[in-house]
Amino acid sequence: MSKIDTYREHLRQMCDWESFLLAESRLPGPRGNLELARAAADEGDATQFARWLAVGPGEGPTNTPGEFLAFCGALGYGRLLAEGDGAALTQVRQAANDPRWRVREAAAMALQRWGEADMAALLAEAARWAAGTRLEQRAAAAGLCEPALLTNEATAGRVLDVLDAIMVSVRGAADRRSAEFVALRKALGYCWSVAAVAAPDKGQALIEKWLADDDPDVRWIMRQNLGKARLSRLDADWTARQLARVRG
Repeated sequence: MSKIDTYREHLRQMCDWESFLLAESRLPGPRGNLELARAAADEGDATQFARWLAVGPGEGPTNTPGEFLAFCGALGYGRLLAEGDGAALTQVRQAANDPRWRVREAAAMALQRWGEADMAALLAEAARWAAGTRLEQRAAAAGLCEPALLTNEATAGRVLDVLDAIMVSVRGAADRRSAEFVALRKALGYCWSVAAVAAPDKGQALIEKWLADDDPDVRWIMRQNLGKARLSRLDADWTARQLARVRG
């Protein structure tokens, strides 16, 4: 039995879930209890998820057990999305815009769970989020760029289209000093390489296109991706040539 399954069984036998989640959150600390969070998302219901996600930054600041409750709530809404509850998207979008990075990560994980069940629906929504807030753009990119979701070149090509649309808004951005822009830039610093490996021809062409841009953040994003080992494994010679361009 996996650790997640063990937690699921334990939760089924409990009445006071929240005290257990708070006590076993592993926060403060470098890594929250992801196995417990997944178990709570699997076993919980919409009422619980709403109550947990309602724990805001004031009551549950970053790196505290209260934040873990919000994380579990966001993750739970991903399960509801995967089960066909379209209304859960509102709460996932709320989590994507949360000021706490763990809650935002839970939103991206929620999107990934949705994608496992209905990748076409996730792609359509991500295309809309590409024109949304910086944190919605970040969630769309991080949610899509999960290797397990990129099962064929056509899907990866559509993911690259979403990344390309987001990059258009990065070029010449007026808000590049904001925390939200910085979070987006960091995500884009690895997302391109994940998608490009799954659709090499289109990915390499788009990376070359953006390397020709003189925007400093665009070039930083491309340089970060070119430094990922996955691109070197794909085509070491091509990656070396592009790195020479961006460093030139």
